Amino acid sequence: MKTILLSILLILNLMSRAFSSGSGHLEITTQDGRVYLFNVEIASTNEERQRGLMFRQKMAEDSGMLFLFPTEQKVAFWMKNTLIPLDLLYIDREGRILQIAKNTVPLSEQALPSLNPVSAVLEINAGLTDRLVILPGDLTKMRPQPSN
Repeated sequence: MKTILLSILLILNLMSRAFSSGSGHLEITTQDGRVYLFNVEIASTNEERQRGLMFRQKMAEDSGMLFLFPTEQKVAFWMKNTLIPLDLLYIDREGRILQIAKNTVPLSEQALPSLNPVSAVLEINAGLTDRLVILPGDLTKMRPQPSN
């Protein structure tokens, strides 16, 4: 019985890692019904979250990096070794955008803290939240990857 339970826990752990690591599609639905789809790299381990988008020279306009946290918590980001300006969207466990840090300064060590506990942070190219009129209160959700 103990072996079966350990096997089940191992399978569940591997499944959660497969879902939370790698890449995916994140949908943002604005309060007035507009929908935007981003191809996101998913950072779900401590190492992936620490590395983030450091040293990258550019990012496609429809792309981003989604930082997932194991529990809802207050977080702080900085742009040390990050070469491109970004908008940071702080997201709660229901997928609601709580706050946005706009036009972050590349290479800055200034802390960019969440005001409330969050489950995720999405980094996208700076200026996109203004251009697309993405606001706190808008909703996010992961969409399944199309199968090949």
